[in-house]
Amino acid sequence: MKKHTNQILTIALATTLFACGQEAKKEQTQTAVTMPTIPVKMQNEYPAPPMAAVQAKEFAEHGYKRVDNYFWLKDKNNQEVIKYLEAENAYADTVMNPSKDLQNKLYEEMKGRIKEDDSTVPSFKNGYHYFSRTETGKQYRVFSRKKGDLTATEEILIDGNKMAEGQPSFVFGGYDISIDNKMLAYTSNFTGSYAEYDLKFKDLSTNAELPDVITKTSGNFVWANDNKTVFYVVTNAALRSYRLYKHVLGTDVKTDKLIFEEKNEQFSIGVGKSITDDFIFMYVGSFTSSEMRYLPANEPNGTFKVFYPREKDVQYSVEHHKEKFFITYKDNDNKNYKVMEAPLKGFEDKKTWKDVIPHDPKVRIQGIDVFENYLGISLRTNGLLEIHLMKLADKSIKKINFPEPTYSVYSQGNPEYKATTLRYVYTSLNRPSSTYDYDLSSGESKLLKTVEIPSGFNPEDYEVKRIFAKSPDGVEVPISLVHKKGLKLDGSNPTLLYSYGSYGSPTNANFNSNVYSLINRGFVYALAHIRGGNDMGEQWYDDGKLMKKKNTFIDFVACADHLVKEKYTSADKLAIMGGSAGGLLMGAVVNMRPELFKVVVAYVPFVDVINTMLDTSLPLTTQEYEQWGNPNEKEAYDYMMTYSPYDNIGKKNYPNILATGGLNDSQVGFQEPTKWVAKLRAMKTDNNVVLLRTNMKSGHGGATGRFDRLKELGFEYAFVLNRLGIGE
Repeated sequence: MKKHTNQILTIALATTLFACGQEAKKEQTQTAVTMPTIPVKMQNEYPAPPMAAVQAKEFAEHGYKRVDNYFWLKDKNNQEVIKYLEAENAYADTVMNPSKDLQNKLYEEMKGRIKEDDSTVPSFKNGYHYFSRTETGKQYRVFSRKKGDLTATEEILIDGNKMAEGQPSFVFGGYDISIDNKMLAYTSNFTGSYAEYDLKFKDLSTNAELPDVITKTSGNFVWANDNKTVFYVVTNAALRSYRLYKHVLGTDVKTDKLIFEEKNEQFSIGVGKSITDDFIFMYVGSFTSSEMRYLPANEPNGTFKVFYPREKDVQYSVEHHKEKFFITYKDNDNKNYKVMEAPLKGFEDKKTWKDVIPHDPKVRIQGIDVFENYLGISLRTNGLLEIHLMKLADKSIKKINFPEPTYSVYSQGNPEYKATTLRYVYTSLNRPSSTYDYDLSSGESKLLKTVEIPSGFNPEDYEVKRIFAKSPDGVEVPISLVHKKGLKLDGSNPTLLYSYGSYGSPTNANFNSNVYSLINRGFVYALAHIRGGNDMGEQWYDDGKLMKKKNTFIDFVACADHLVKEKYTSADKLAIMGGSAGGLLMGAVVNMRPELFKVVVAYVPFVDVINTMLDTSLPLTTQEYEQWGNPNEKEAYDYMMTYSPYDNIGKKNYPNILATGGLNDSQVGFQEPTKWVAKLRAMKTDNNVVLLRTNMKSGHGGATGRFDRLKELGFEYAFVLNRLGIGE
């Protein structure tokens, strides 16, 4: 059982630009538009699309005037906005109606690659084996445990299917169990949001829900060792995790004690427990600086103390070992992190810290797993993930080896401090995820489970490659790709190129069973490991943010050009896809090189950068200044204005575009794809299709049920195939 399952991944906001802004403003204000309808045929092929009404709103910033004709579309309490979204959905369904059979076929194919009745490999913690499973025909997971050994009777902890009955959406945030194994705490919501949850409790001896219900939490919480005290994090109006509270079971939640409040709007907080169960750690951090505070888990009424005070551009995290603390540490001289150790007493003096794994400019340390006798180290070398094991007694190191030229591997550690195995998951573009236990003493890996593909799958039918594209500044950008063996590189192959490229989040070469519905139709599937992620180390991340953000877009274009040059594909066969901050990528590159792409899928895209980053009431905005810059500062504003997708839409031809949104999206407001599509329609000079599809019941992740999500994906893939002229 992993504590705090499904930790929230903060996903980005995005940008708006000034370049082309004045010309765009002139064109927009001349457009006479009314509220949408679904009327007559256009060019004997499609009905006329909805056209949003122009309601010009003028802004003045840093001596510039900026006009936003569609600013009004951000208010979901305005019934005219809802009508517009519904009209867009109806238009999208009308345009895509001829591909209904293809959508259904894609859905059945993707569903056929899922073993519907399946379970995870059990994980042992404190006397119980924990696992989750899915059932045939059901949308959500069931979380269970067995006491002692796997032959014991299953005890169901959470049945997501029962919880989701009658609800428009359902998101399960995670659960944790008190150290005496008797009390369950869990988070969930029915909005589809991945930023705000209700925290509830269950007595496992009676299976009765407790009346204690805490709303507006971040989903992050931890038990103290008295089995009745829970520390939890709440969010403010902008959904920043900013306060830590303490709740004692059976007391009125209105009387919960405020333990800590972070005043700095660029910092958020989180809470967790050491592998030894001896300490509760509170993490306070921004994108560039951090601070840890600690409390003995046996002293819930004690006071959190600072482990080491925050410093500018210093990030660190702490894990406890019974004999010392291990610290993962980064500063301007140690960008790729290093691992240090500190004594249990006197650690407040940084002079007592000693290097265990020194900094290496060519190797990024991803994280560590602490065991009684070993230290597991996850790292990234030349863009590839590795796992090393250090024996603490003599500091000797073993390395786990992997066969493919490009792959992903993830340490799952082990929930028990005294464990003698490290669990990891290995996957590649043509290898379904396999779970292994690595014996820390013998160095042998034991295969526990490989994800089954019921409809059949042979990895040897496909070829995986890692190639490099040269960006204009000479930087070599990796591309991972997979296609059917024997594919001719003659420029005729349809291709889907995907990337993300922000927040230091890498684009990993994971197995994706769904994309084989394209690969089996002759597609090349490619991943661009562009700057802005940490794919090639921390400097790679730094070189794709703030005043270097445009490297992200330039790298992606270079990858697309390289695929065309090497005859993997051609511009009229190339589709691209990205979401959230990856949707910003989509919006930026189609403004830069619209002729290079035939089809674009941008899901929940962050495209209205300037408006979003100027509105501090929106979720994530102030924290994001360390990613994009603060547009209240002229230099940052001017730079953001050179790439912001919404502000740089021009009077020119654009590819076929499908944008998606979620009405309850807390990370990227639904108005961003909505406004982007409205402005594209008003400005573009081509006859290509632009569609907007908004999930009216959910948020950033779209449909929450596993089968409902496949239906959405079937729609997206059908759009790609349809626009590339592939009918089945």
